[in-house]
Amino acid sequence: MALGATITFEQSYGGVDGDSASSTELYALLSALADVPVYQGYAVTGSVNQWGEVQAIGGVNHKIEGFFDVCKARGLTGEQGVLIPQSNVQHLMLREDIVAACEVGKFRIFAVDTIDRGIEILTGVAAGQRGADGMYPAETINGRVEARLSGYAERARRFAKNDGGAAEGTNTNADS
Repeated sequence: MALGATITFEQSYGGVDGDSASSTELYALLSALADVPVYQGYAVTGSVNQWGEVQAIGGVNHKIEGFFDVCKARGLTGEQGVLIPQSNVQHLMLREDIVAACEVGKFRIFAVDTIDRGIEILTGVAAGQRGADGMYPAETINGRVEARLSGYAERARRFAKNDGGAAEGTNTNADS
């Protein structure tokens, strides 16, 4: 079994556009590896660096307004919102209807500074911190991801050890 994943850390304009989507791509990857679904009522924007810090993006007000307008057209439930970089909070200048919806709990804006914080909001499961043993708690997102990747690595080692997956004791050389 092979695993390939690519996260865009800089501007690119193909597939999922630009670095503003890098945190979203990483949340999707973590969700898939941990086998924990993300809540579908939240939009996400934010760049991510190699340390898992969520970084500022451009157009934060427009992005929030666009998602809010879609939610409003479909009916605000109080279970919709947007995850934005903490560093963008100082740039918020939102329309009055969005501010009012937030004040009465009909819409939420989550400011996150790390991928760990964002994945906790999106899944409702703790991200987890490494323990003294160097491992993450098994029931956390990071613990589940670590276990999945370890499982992939172990299968790859067994595959390589067994000469490409041939049963032990089986001669795979056709010339013999």
